Amino acid sequence: MNQNTNEELGGLTAIVTGAGAQGTGVGNGRAAAVLLARSGARVALVDAHKERLQGTTDLIDEFGGEYLCLAGDVGREGDCEAIVSATVAKWGSLDILVNNVGVAGPAESVVDIDIDDWETTFRVNVSSIMLMSRFAIPHMRREGKGSIVNVSSLAGLISHPRPTYAASKGAALSLTRSLASRHGPEGIRVNAVAPGPVYTPMVQAEGLTEEARAERAAMLPLRIEGTGWDVGEAVLFLAGPRARWITGVTLPVDGGFAADLRMTNATSVTPDSATASR
Repeated sequence: MNQNTNEELGGLTAIVTGAGAQGTGVGNGRAAAVLLARSGARVALVDAHKERLQGTTDLIDEFGGEYLCLAGDVGREGDCEAIVSATVAKWGSLDILVNNVGVAGPAESVVDIDIDDWETTFRVNVSSIMLMSRFAIPHMRREGKGSIVNVSSLAGLISHPRPTYAASKGAALSLTRSLASRHGPEGIRVNAVAPGPVYTPMVQAEGLTEEARAERAAMLPLRIEGTGWDVGEAVLFLAGPRARWITGVTLPVDGGFAADLRMTNATSVTPDSATASR
């Protein structure tokens, strides 16, 4: 991470959900929170496990950024209202909301999924976006401006073996477009980031081996393993003034993974010869 600071977001207030991480690793939320603070924003750091924010605050303290630590379950309406209220009470405004919280959900097919697990995954991955936006938008509306960035997944754009995860992440992207259309006239931009196979503490906790990490990186066009910092940089861009005329988009951050999906053994739209069948 570049340690230089700037004031591009000076005077702005942001909320980042899922701003903690397991251990000292850097996930998408931790990276986004640190980069926003480094750019001058005052950042409310939210996590269901407040102790997981320690690594995030340590990184922000390195350059003297301003933050507020809040514990809360963003799948619960009351917690979301309290998070937004505490943020506005401290700093008087809310300009940026980063909805980063997400879970992988059950691995079973729809034949075997427990309905409670299905609903819990949607509550965390989709309802949290709706609930946090419900309480953030009125404050942005009063200011006539605001930016919401939802962290979804490439699984929302292409296939994924976990149907619950794929469906919830696809719903998050559809919700992003709807919010962008609905609240654009109020000066509120809403965009999404779709991370690909990045290496984060959540992935590490699933036991990904070093060999598997190398294989994942080798299959990407860029041949480079992505990290939470790569996702955080995309969030920073969409949240800030450089993206002032961008709303309703989904930005893949995937090392070119989606661009490299190929059709094999299929009829080409540009036949190799004049005699190719039509």
